[in-house]
Amino acid sequence: MSVPMPFGQFVPGDSPVHRLDPRVKLVLAAAFTVLVFAVHGWIRLAVPALLAVIALVFSGVPPRLALRGLKPVALLLLFTVAVNALRLHSSSALVSVGPLGVDASGLSTGLFFSARIVLIVVSTSLVTLTTSPVALTDALARLMSGLRVFRFPVDDVAMMFSIALRFIPTTAEEAEKITLAQTARGARFNEGGPVRRAKAWVPVLIPLFVNLFRRADDLALAMESRCYTGEGRTRLHQPHMRTVDWIILASGVAVLMAAVVL
Repeated sequence: MSVPMPFGQFVPGDSPVHRLDPRVKLVLAAAFTVLVFAVHGWIRLAVPALLAVIALVFSGVPPRLALRGLKPVALLLLFTVAVNALRLHSSSALVSVGPLGVDASGLSTGLFFSARIVLIVVSTSLVTLTTSPVALTDALARLMSGLRVFRFPVDDVAMMFSIALRFIPTTAEEAEKITLAQTARGARFNEGGPVRRAKAWVPVLIPLFVNLFRRADDLALAMESRCYTGEGRTRLHQPHMRTVDWIILASGVAVLMAAVVL
């Protein structure tokens, strides 16, 4: 049994999306999210869907890898559709089982909201799949540098973000190892009712959290022993915005704004 968790994983490559400045990717991803929530109707939603497909093609990332990010939110997608589609004693239900019925307009609304979630997950997965955690952290720190005038701990937040990204794949790999070990000992995670299935994951979660706390203590001790204070950080590579980065940023924001207005 595998634990799908592509978020935070970096796929090395030399595609146009890989070479794009990480700050441009973050700004465009934020603008893309605003666009997804701003448009209404399936026809308008087709615009960000087309943009996501174009970005996926130019990234060179295998589609199955980008779509793996949907597995952790599969239950959320089903819940969104069910909450909007199910009605009690509906006279216009497409299918009825007892007092419950599937309403046509509610089903369309639920699928529309789920499509929004799918587009956001795919776009954010593309950012992390084409950008190394270090570059992503540096980009985030530079974008938040203006908040230093308000005494906002930009470097500390960037470091926490970097550590979180770094440990997501490690945690997923460790969860997979523990799950396989428990399966070899006879644990069954896909049998029985919801309560029994939830109880079956307890022997996985306890050692997983214990190892996470132990790793956090080791990391804090290592940082303190190296006199880390979070101030005066230097970087091995100083990123610079190229002309093509500015062009893509300006054109991308213009296209997204036009999609919202038109």
